[in-house]
Formats: sequence, structure tokens, C-alpha cells
Amino acid sequence: MARLSPARAAALTLVGRRRRQTGRMRDLARVDEGMRSLSSVDRALAFRLALGETGAEAVLDERMAAFLRRPSSLEPRVRDALRLAAFEILYLDTPDAVAASQGVELVRSVAPRAAGLANAVLRRLAEQVRPQVRAARERVSAGDASPDDLVLVSGLPSWLVERILNDRGAAFARTLCLAQMEPAPVYVAANTHLHDADELRVLLEELGLAPEPIEALDGSYVLHEAAALSATGLVERAELAVVDLSAQLVCRLAAPSAPCTMLEVGQGRGSKSLLLAAAAGATHPSHIVGVESVPYKVRVSRDRVVAAGLDGQVSCLELDARRLGEPDAPEAARGPFGAALVDAPCSGTGTMRRHPEIAASLVPSDVSELAALQLELLRAAATRVEVGAVLAYATCSVLREEDEDVVSAFLASDVGRSFRVMPVEAAPSCVHDATLAELVRERQTPEGFFVSVPTMGGGDGHFCALLKRVD
Repeated sequence: MARLSPARAAALTLVGRRRRQTGRMRDLARVDEGMRSLSSVDRALAFRLALGETGAEAVLDERMAAFLRRPSSLEPRVRDALRLAAFEILYLDTPDAVAASQGVELVRSVAPRAAGLANAVLRRLAEQVRPQVRAARERVSAGDASPDDLVLVSGLPSWLVERILNDRGAAFARTLCLAQMEPAPVYVAANTHLHDADELRVLLEELGLAPEPIEALDGSYVLHEAAALSATGLVERAELAVVDLSAQLVCRLAAPSAPCTMLEVGQGRGSKSLLLAAAAGATHPSHIVGVESVPYKVRVSRDRVVAAGLDGQVSCLELDARRLGEPDAPEAARGPFGAALVDAPCSGTGTMRRHPEIAASLVPSDVSELAALQLELLRAAATRVEVGAVLAYATCSVLREEDEDVVSAFLASDVGRSFRVMPVEAAPSCVHDATLAELVRERQTPEGFFVSVPTMGGGDGHFCALLKRVD
């Protein structure tokens, strides 16, 4: 009898906890004592198993059902264990015999009597379904794939794959689906108020994080050995921010080009505030008024701003941003603002490899409800923007309903008629930096919007529109 590995046992604990408590897998893993006790190698495997199982639930259940007499009667803990094992067999490079044996031990750890069932199901998955996944991946990589191939390769729900195909085209969908099962890179950006780019690089190297600089973004790095980052305290001390490459590009596009007071809607935990402040820099320091409706996030953001040494440059205001256009809006939120960023709450479909619970829970009606909210926020923020200012609208969604369609509806509204689309390559940051301009131009659509696709070894999917008030 094989011994169950600590990594797989930890992964089983994580997926069970998510099933009972809901929440994001990354947040659960961050506070899990079992994960902390693992070696860096085991922690990475446990995390990848837990993320993969979460994002591919529907596909895994469908494939397992073909080999189960009564799929709906599986006890929840047995289903968790079988899904983890099925994910490893179908999507990782673990040898079949090892993955199947460890899968049996996973099931045995929660239901000894089900070990025989697990052995039969997992061996059939290895023999019959794993070759199908590999063949589908080869077709997707070669550019000749059906929607069913894309679903099988990515583990995403079929309705969502169809929507991405219709919205962004086959090449975009293939790239996203190939990246979905791969670990997302970890990007960081220096808090330039505390460290310049070279100081941070030396510090990251000394800590063994293997930083590689991002050529177009001074002070930004991708970490090739990121597992130890959480133990360094750098994030807690706000010496750097962990922000995806595409999100960093959005901040560069949205940053003001001259000293002003800037509105940031959707401040969250303050990561983009740090980047906006850094992008403005010493040459044209601006005051950022951050608006966030979730009290917990406001508290976190305030603490980070203080730790970052930016409490004189960044404010954190608890407010439902839909109230910005109302006469009784708080004085600090009335403006007029010389620049604005609406970082809208969205489906997060551009970040599903980082947050796989999105794929497991999202339904089409959610997207429509979010689009309605996004339009409200954009209209409200627009009322506080002065003539000549640029209002940036951004999401981490790859769906047109939340991106281009929201912008079109805004431009057709009463307040939106005072705005015009400014091509993202015309942003001041791009005008003064040819390397950045080239990076942005590669992601610019014919309409002038920024649209990025999740790529293997690259950034996530983000959208940004620059809207200039002309009267």
C-alpha cells in the first residue's frame, strides 16, 4: 500500500474547506496551517492541485460520471478526492501509475471502503480520457480545435468557452484555454517611495526570489522563485505590490501626466493606488482619492498606504461609488478631478487561472448584472471629471458585455456624450516611452482599447478604455 503524500493530503483539506466555507482558494491556502508546514515543492504541488480541481469541476465530474454507476450518490469527501486525482491524471505530467495510486490513497483517507471504486475509475480515466486530453491539446496548439477541444483542454464551462470564442475570436480563445491549466507568473512592482528599482532587485535576489526585470516597466519584476515571498514580509510592509503585468500596464495608462487630484473608483486593498502614485512619481506628484464600498478593504488599504509612506498622497474613502454623482456626496469625492480610474468590479474572467472558483460559479446572468453596475459606476465617476481630463475604465474581464459594450452604452448616455475615446497608445506614458508604447500597441484593438489575453508565462486578461472629456 502506497503512502499518501503530504502535498495531496493538504490539497484535499483545502478543497474540502472551500466546499464548506466558500471563498477564494488562494485566500484559504494563505492561512492554512497544513500548507505552511509543507516544503516549498510540496506546497507548490498542493496549490496547483487545489486550484486545478476547483476550476475544472464540471469537466472532471462529466468525465468521471462515465465510469460511475450512480455519480450523484458520491459522498462529498469522496468526490473531492476523486476530482483531485482525476485532475492530476488528466492535466499534470505525473506518471499514470503514481497519480492513480495516490488517488486511491486520497479516497482511502476519507472512505476506506471506496478505495476499490477509486482504483477502477482512475485507471479508466488514465487509459481512456488522458489520451483525449493530450490529443485535444495538440489540436489547440496547432490552431485547429473545436469548442469541445477548448473545453477539455481548459476545464472551463462550455457556455463560457463559447462566449469567449464569439467575443474575442478563435486565436484569443485558444491562447486563453492553453494558459488556463498552467501556473500564473508572479509579478511585483516596487514601492518607489521606499525603494528604487535597483534596490528592490538586489533585495529580491538576496532573498532568493530570482527576479527578472520587465523591460518596459521600471521597478517591475517577474519572480521565478516566488514561493518564499509571503514569508519575507515585503508585501505586508508595502515595500512592493503583487500586481499582474497587464494590471500594471493599465495603471501606467491611467496615471495622470501632470499634477492633479485623481479619483480611483474600486480602490480595493490599495495595490493600484501604490502603482498610480509610483507612476506619477516625483516629477508630477498627484493626490489620489480612493473610493471603496467594502469596509474591510478600506481598512486594509488605509494600513497599506500608511506602511507605504503615502498617507499624505493617497486617501481611502468608504463610499458606494454610485453616489458620486449625487449632490450630497462627501466633499472629498466631489472633485473636480484631473484624472480618474474606474477599476470596476467584474466577472474576473481574465484571471481564472489565479481564481478558478470564478469558472466554477459564474453564470451568464451574473455578467449582465455586473455590466449594469459597471455602467452606473462609470456614469457616476464621469460627473466629477473636469474638462480635458482622462477617465480610464478598466476590468479584468475578457467578455465584451463588461468591456466594449459598457463603454458604448456610456458614450451614448447624457454624461457620456461629453467624452471621446482616446487610443491607449496616445496615453502620455506611451508618448514618452517608446518601449512601453510598443507593449501597449501589441494589445490595442482597432477601436483603440487595451485588451490583453492570458498567456502561458505572461500576464492576465485585462481591458482598459481611455475616455477624454472634451466639453
